[in-house]
Formats: sequence, structure tokens, C-alpha cells
Amino acid sequence: MSLDENIKHDTFYIDGDWVKPSTDARIDVIGANTGLSIGNVPEGGEADIDRAVAAARKALDGAWGETTPAERAEVLNRFAAAIEKRSDRLSRAVSAQNGMPLALAEQLESGYVVAILRYYAGLTTNMVIEERRASPLGFDTLIRKGPVGVVGGIVPWNFPVVLSIMKIAPALATGCCIVLKPSPGTVLDCYIIAEAAHEAGVPAGVINWVPGGRELGAYLVSHPGIDKVAFTGSTGAGRKVAEVCGRLLRPVSLELGGKSAAIILDDVNIEHLLPGLHFASFGNNGQICALSSRILAPASRYDEIVDAIAGLAKGLKVGSSLDKDTQIGPLASSEHRARVESYIAKGKVEARLVAGGGRPKGVGDGWFVEPTVFADVDNSAVIAQEEIFGPVLSVIKYRDEEEAVKIANDSEFGLGGTVWSSDSKRAQAIARRVQTGTIGVNGYMIDLASPFGGIKASGLGREMGPESLAAYQQLKSIYLPAG
Repeated sequence: MSLDENIKHDTFYIDGDWVKPSTDARIDVIGANTGLSIGNVPEGGEADIDRAVAAARKALDGAWGETTPAERAEVLNRFAAAIEKRSDRLSRAVSAQNGMPLALAEQLESGYVVAILRYYAGLTTNMVIEERRASPLGFDTLIRKGPVGVVGGIVPWNFPVVLSIMKIAPALATGCCIVLKPSPGTVLDCYIIAEAAHEAGVPAGVINWVPGGRELGAYLVSHPGIDKVAFTGSTGAGRKVAEVCGRLLRPVSLELGGKSAAIILDDVNIEHLLPGLHFASFGNNGQICALSSRILAPASRYDEIVDAIAGLAKGLKVGSSLDKDTQIGPLASSEHRARVESYIAKGKVEARLVAGGGRPKGVGDGWFVEPTVFADVDNSAVIAQEEIFGPVLSVIKYRDEEEAVKIANDSEFGLGGTVWSSDSKRAQAIARRVQTGTIGVNGYMIDLASPFGGIKASGLGREMGPESLAAYQQLKSIYLPAG
């Protein structure tokens, strides 16, 4: 696949082969840098989901269901190698679609996904699926961990490859099969991943992709052949998924929205703060659910910190996401830019604009927004409470550490966060008090070997780390007779 010309696909990857869609509907992929079409693919229908779920069930009930952990580890390692060969195409495809700066796409949407697959291959090699446990009642029990079954995975547009692999890797490690519904905004990348899976010899039906919109996602979630749902997306959509799964008593993991706080302590070194805050608060053009978009600054240094963060925003290089030196690319779509700009308009009423607030000039016709910073923000303001999902920061003043923690916790969300200080132990003490699923000290990067997820309105369950395997397994106790 080359991005030098419009890319067209006419099939889906289902049951280990490229198959014709059930309808004539198509998805037009609009490039974030230009606002012009860069490709088109078929749009899935219910019959395509039916076919994909049936293929996954056949594989689960067939040879794949009989594989050993060591055999599945081999598949994961081959899959990683096949993706690694396609890393350049993959990162460029993501960048062209959703505006992710190419340097970040190379780091996360190709390099990081290879690391995830190899990490789970390592966990799988020595996976214990059966344990004999002595009972205080005088007999033994075999505790067996089996695959939960066929997984329905729904993936958003902001990190389409990482968030797919965060579901695929533990699913395959535990012996599950999976049907993925990618976002219509980022569908070109899944064809590259499917090509890699095919080359790696992932057995037919184990991984299947059917692109489509919300209606198709709803059909997948409620499909009678699905045993578990793994969803990443907005909190509003996640609540709807949870309602369906609750009625069906279907296991579900939800990685949802956030409005995380960066607590800057009064001993912070500004020169050390700004490079880390660039990714922690402006990463992927502000389109990361765990970003620290509320900046909590001490009153004693408030003006200094506001000026420094405003300077950071003004100094970031905005441009085509496909340029290696770009730091802020375009937003993912015209609709999303309009949404972000509506929040900027609210911010101009609620607070003091100190950087950005408009559209940059001379960067083309894509969906660009200037990195924007508001000062004198009250934590009750709309821009401080609602997830904007764009390069927009709110700087909030606090008097002491107690108030900083209180403000950080005054949110319906609890996904990420950061604490910045010249004293790491002091920062860690504050981090322990913040109500959130993850938090970084003097930086933020999701660790593939540690559980990632949120509390409150930020979701249910965890991805990454060995802890994520449990969500893809079901337990069976086999009681053995005494003697």
C-alpha cells in the first residue's frame, strides 16, 4: 500500500481470507491533513458480522481451541515479526488518516504494538492453565482457566493499531478468537494488520475485521455469538455498551474518557517540566483519553507557570502530520474540529485565553487547531469538567497540596494524571492520593507490563500487563473425589 495514490479495497478479512462484502456501501477515508479522500473501503453490514462471528466460533471449536500456550506464543511472535516488516506503511497510514504526528505514529502505532505482541508471547509461553488445589474439606480441586470465547472488539480512531493490539494480544494469548470493528475514520491500517496476520499464519477465523459505523458496532455488541466485549471509546458510548452487556450478562471491558489533572508542585523545575508536559498534555494533538488537560498550578508560582505553558503551546510546530518534525498535526475530522472549537468558544467566556484559540495559518486545508491554553479557570467550568479531546489546556490555581488533590479528584473521570516535582518521593506521595487508574511522576507513558484503565466514568476493567489476561479467561473448578 502506498499513500501516494488513493487506496481502494474491495474485501474484508474474514475466516483467514479476503471476502466480498454483503452490501455495496462504502467508507470514504478523508485525510486529516488535506480534507480530501485518500482511500475507500467496503462498509460492513450485519451479514458480514454474522459471517465473521461464525468464522471465529468455528476456529474456537476447532484446532485453535486445542492449541497449547506455547503454540499460541509462537503465533504471537510470528505476528509481531510480520507487523514489524510493515512498520513504515502502518505508521504512515495512521498519520495520514487521523493526523497523528508521524514521529509519534512510528513510536506507538508500529514499534509499541510489536512490543505488546512480544510481551504477551512471553507471558503465554509459560502460562499455567490448570492448577491442582487442596481443599480444607479433604479433597482436591482442579482450577482450569479456559478462553472466554469469541470476543467482539470495538476500536476508536485515535490509536487504531495500539488499541486493536491491546485486545488482540491477550485474546490470542488465552485462546480466544476475535472480531474487530474499527472506526470508519481509520480503516486503512487494519488491512495492513490483516495482511501481517495472514503472512504470520494466524489460523483462519482467529482474527476477523469488519469496518463500519456505530450501528454495526451495536450489532456486534448484542450479537448472540459474542461471549465478551472489549470496547474503547467515549464514556457516553461506553454506557450504552454496558447497558446491553448488562442485560445479556455478557462480560465487558470499557476503556473510556478522561479529564486528568497535572499537579505541578511548588518546587518544580520549569525547564524539566515543559518537555514532559508536551506529550503528557498535548500528545497526539490532544487526542488521548489519558492526557493531563487540567493543569493545577500553585498560587505562589501561578503566573510563572501560566507563562511557561503558554510559551510551550506557542512554540510547538504545527503542520502536516506526515512531516517528521511536526509536533501538532491536524485533528481527525472536520466534525471533531468543530466540536473542539465549540469548547474553545466556551473557554473564551469562562476564562482568560493566553495561547492559541484559533486556526493556524499557512498549514494547508486540513483540520488544524492551534494549541490552546486558558488561565484563571475554575474547576467547575465546562472546559475543566468535560473531555475536549483536543489541544486545549485549562490552568487552575490551588493554594496548597490538600486543595490540589481535592481539585484533581473533583471530576467524574479517573483515567490518567501526572505529578511534577523536583522531589520524586514527594510527588509519589501526592500520586497515591489521586483517585485514578493510572498516574505518572514527572512524565506519563503507558507501561505495557502494567494494568491500564480507569475508575469512575473512565471505565471498567484493565488492559495491558498480566492482569488483562483474566478478562479473556473463564474459570472452571473440577472437584475430585477424596482419596
